[in-house]
Amino acid sequence: MSHKQTLLDKINDKSAVIGVVGAGYVGLPLAVEMAEAGLKTIALDLNAEKIDMLNRGESYIEDIPSERLAVLIENGTLCGTTDYHDLGQADAISICVPTPLSKNRDPDMSYINQATTSIQEIAKAGTLVILESTTYPGTTIEVVLPRLTEGGLEVGKDIFIAFSPERIDPGNKTYKVRNTPKIVGGITEDCTEVACALYHHAIDTLVPVSSPTTAEMAKLLENTFRAVNIGLANELALMCDKLGIDVWEVINAASTKPFGFMPFYPGPGLGGHCIPIDPHYLSWKLKTVNYTARFIELASEINTSMPLYVVNKVTDALNEASKSVRGSRIVVIGVAYKPDVNDLRESPAIDIIEILRQKGADVVYNDPYVPSMRLEGQTVLKSTAYSTELLQEADCVVIITNHSDYNWMEVLTNSKMVVDTRHVMAHYPDGMNVITL
Repeated sequence: MSHKQTLLDKINDKSAVIGVVGAGYVGLPLAVEMAEAGLKTIALDLNAEKIDMLNRGESYIEDIPSERLAVLIENGTLCGTTDYHDLGQADAISICVPTPLSKNRDPDMSYINQATTSIQEIAKAGTLVILESTTYPGTTIEVVLPRLTEGGLEVGKDIFIAFSPERIDPGNKTYKVRNTPKIVGGITEDCTEVACALYHHAIDTLVPVSSPTTAEMAKLLENTFRAVNIGLANELALMCDKLGIDVWEVINAASTKPFGFMPFYPGPGLGGHCIPIDPHYLSWKLKTVNYTARFIELASEINTSMPLYVVNKVTDALNEASKSVRGSRIVVIGVAYKPDVNDLRESPAIDIIEILRQKGADVVYNDPYVPSMRLEGQTVLKSTAYSTELLQEADCVVIITNHSDYNWMEVLTNSKMVVDTRHVMAHYPDGMNVITL
């Protein structure tokens, strides 16, 4: 019997063992879905603290309740490890490791390289390996394939390799792993078939494509689309500011058109792991073929300028009150990159706080989801307890993240001055103390 048929039989009768490399906000939800589908799943992460929590049934990911995790740990369908050798029993392995940018804004492939090299050492004939980490077009074929086949395994016959981009949206109450359609692109048709057979147990809708490179490009299109359109919305805010027009009113009016328009909104800058980073993977790849991704570069320039724009709004507002930034008490409300999550990655709040501190402001923040945050130079700030006194004592309150926990009317009535970057004050009585983007 062929390796493909043996693997398909194991997948179909749920005797296959699944490995998930990287048990973070992408890997853990996938591992949970696989385990709940009845497949024995091993989640690997090099962070021993995470794995200890996982094996105790304690979730460290907001989208996965501990109660849900604990059931799988107790019945033995899910376990965690820090040792790649434990994946030697796995029939299929999904790679869900981080793909950050280097200091030069180039792709940092170290996590993918490390994972692929470690898997190469334990992979056997008949193994399926799927890369889920977002990366530049060509990674699966140029990086993963050579390493996994250099020992003599033939792709599509002895080993099966595919790319299937993660589509996790932390905090999304509607779309989770199971009900979000999943793109799958194998190096060969047999690779795609085997990968689809595996995901069929845990995902409602599969979208097979012709190659991993197509799947990689599709993922980058999704997030580049958002980055470019948010960049347009941010530039619109800058233009409306110059013209003395309310950008929010403009967007709301345009949104009444029932066709040919999709609203995007300005903000203090891009945050999260995907939208600020993924387009740079595409831009970097295109530079290698002597092409400049002009939309991406321009959108990035505008989006990365927004934190300074917010700081200038704060400066101007304080000047109007005959105060300088230096020595002023500024309270930042919300520092997570999006509402109702604890994710601080790439949050514009970090840059805004850094710049205000450099200008001599006394900056504190409150965020019910982020108890502490690290700035440059290893400076650690801790969330200050929220109270009306905190607001009243501030020279300026800056709203960065619109968590649903906050009472915005209370913020409005207890603050001398509010710089509202999220338009949360729109439904409250107009006040001279509110400055919007």
